[in-house]
Amino acid sequence: MPLHLIKLCVGCDSIKDLEDWIKQRLKEKKRRGQKPEHIHTTRMVPKRAEELVDGGSLYWVIKGQIACRERILDVRPFTDKDGVGRCRLVLDGKLVLVEPRPRAAFQGWRYLEPKESPRDLARAAPGAARMPEAMRRELRELGLL
Repeated sequence: MPLHLIKLCVGCDSIKDLEDWIKQRLKEKKRRGQKPEHIHTTRMVPKRAEELVDGGSLYWVIKGQIACRERILDVRPFTDKDGVGRCRLVLDGKLVLVEPRPRAAFQGWRYLEPKESPRDLARAAPGAARMPEAMRRELRELGLL
């Protein structure tokens, strides 16, 4: 069974911000002749990496809510130029909207068991993905989504 990660999306105010950031990064890599992979670098290397790449996703928390997820394709530990161990999470670059769920701030990332993860929005509330993000957020705050 796959295992997931959850992480704050620092610097993004919306899913659109994250989508634009991913597109920009991939475009820059392509321009430089690099492999166009969406990579998120983190300090800690997950000890349960095998479970993560077996269908797991990185769930992004945006403005205090779990908002979307992105499939984890690979986990690549490395040592930076200062000798500090780090990790590159290779993600598929395709954001999947999920049921908005409040989440308090935390540092780094956390494991997220499948039974604790929000359902994809397309399954939880068909048609809700076509709503503006602000409307979905407000409906969630009112307990209607």
